[in-house]
Amino acid sequence: MRHVGWIVAAPVAALLLAACGDEGAPVSASPSDAPPSADPGQAYTGFFTVLENAEHGPQLCSTVLESHPPQCGGPDVLGWNWDEAPDAETANGVTWGYYSVTGTWDGSALTLTEPPLPGAATSPMVPDDAVPDLTSPCEPPAGGWAVVDAATATQAALDAALAHAASRPDYAGAWVDQSINPATDEAAMNDPTKLVLNVRFTGDLEQHEADLRAIWGGALCVSAAEHTEQELLAIQEDVLTELGELASGAGTDPTTGTVSVDVFVDDGLQERLDQQYGGVVIVHAALRPVD
Repeated sequence: MRHVGWIVAAPVAALLLAACGDEGAPVSASPSDAPPSADPGQAYTGFFTVLENAEHGPQLCSTVLESHPPQCGGPDVLGWNWDEAPDAETANGVTWGYYSVTGTWDGSALTLTEPPLPGAATSPMVPDDAVPDLTSPCEPPAGGWAVVDAATATQAALDAALAHAASRPDYAGAWVDQSINPATDEAAMNDPTKLVLNVRFTGDLEQHEADLRAIWGGALCVSAAEHTEQELLAIQEDVLTELGELASGAGTDPTTGTVSVDVFVDDGLQERLDQQYGGVVIVHAALRPVD
């Protein structure tokens, strides 16, 4: 697994722990026909918390609020029987559990075709490609990444550099590469003298690096991006507006210059968005087709 650091959202007062470009200018979204209906005979599988309460029957959770009992909402699961669901918990009128589910998808609900399996026992390890690659794209300087000015290699200077970068109209995002820090405990991993600040812009990189160097004395990598953060956020908003309830979440990734969108089923959606946005939008489907 890769060494995980932070992706930075702006404007910034602190660093945020990471959760989620292509050539050409961003393409504006335009209204389009609804996605085609799913193949009624195609089976899909995935791992979900399934929850039922007084307001609704069993549903696949898109986001789980970690209260007790938990709270969530999502598509209905048809054909669900809690007697066939191992390790279910019940509290205050809420029943839930984490499962591997398999069934057919009609565009709004999953109909089970197999009994659920306990998710904790069957879910795979998180693959490397699910973790953001926070490696600095710049070549390390001679002698390796190091502090240039100890007086300005502080958390306050880091915050000031991030705030300055985010105020530039061609700002494209920022993240922290902690791969040069051998520490494993959280406090030591946050040492500002043992990280590389990565900032991306679409404009004059030399000027931006000089401006940031006047503020930040730690290791620094300034690199080029195809799209500004505001352009990516505009695409994200357009996609969420277009998909409506078909999307369960979205985000921007400055390390790749892309927008990610979470859906339950990719029924030709990636291909359609590729045509519309030129590869800037990446679809993540929670339900995968069963061969």
